[in-house]
Amino acid sequence: MNFDLIKSVVELVQKFTEQNEDKILYNNDLQGFIQWINTSFEDDSNSEDPLWIGKELGRSSDSVINTLFVRIGRYAKMYSRSIGKSVFSSQDDFIYMISLKAMGPMTKMELIRHNVSEKSTGVLIINRLIHNQWIEQTVSQKDKRTKHITITEKGIAVLEEHMEEIRKASKAVVGNLTHSEQMLLIAILSKLDEFHASFYQMNLANDSLLDVVNKKLS
Repeated sequence: MNFDLIKSVVELVQKFTEQNEDKILYNNDLQGFIQWINTSFEDDSNSEDPLWIGKELGRSSDSVINTLFVRIGRYAKMYSRSIGKSVFSSQDDFIYMISLKAMGPMTKMELIRHNVSEKSTGVLIINRLIHNQWIEQTVSQKDKRTKHITITEKGIAVLEEHMEEIRKASKAVVGNLTHSEQMLLIAILSKLDEFHASFYQMNLANDSLLDVVNKKLS
């Protein structure tokens, strides 16, 4: 029996367990361990940081990531304009409707906050969808003081009619990423989304938001 090999494997498992305590990037099982091994070896063979415009002049990775997020968001909007021959005013229209279809009735503010929209922007989107009769506002049966937003049969029909195009737009945004790259990106973005959501839910004032976030980071 090759005890040296067994010892090496045990040490790798221990290292995997220590690095994966939060279970954010990998499942704590054999499949997660294999993915970690593959990524680790890939990282070892490509350990050099990537190049980016302005790096030699001191441009930070934070700046590049922020710029890339903005650009990817604009590409997503570009693809969404091809859906339904502009039957939707923006991608927010079908995103709000998909949220209601998947999660059921919500109050106006619940729907707006679920989609991380500004209140004024969210109200405009909701009013537009109500005008198109794709969603409706009804009084809650449990509490007459509360009004819920619900997707209508007409709204469901519009979604179903254009769902194939919506899927094509989503696929276009993902682009040429491999399956393993997609899974890694989901894990990283989920971790980042969870971080930002914790501050979004605090409803902090704009003049104190950055200070609170940076205090957490430090």
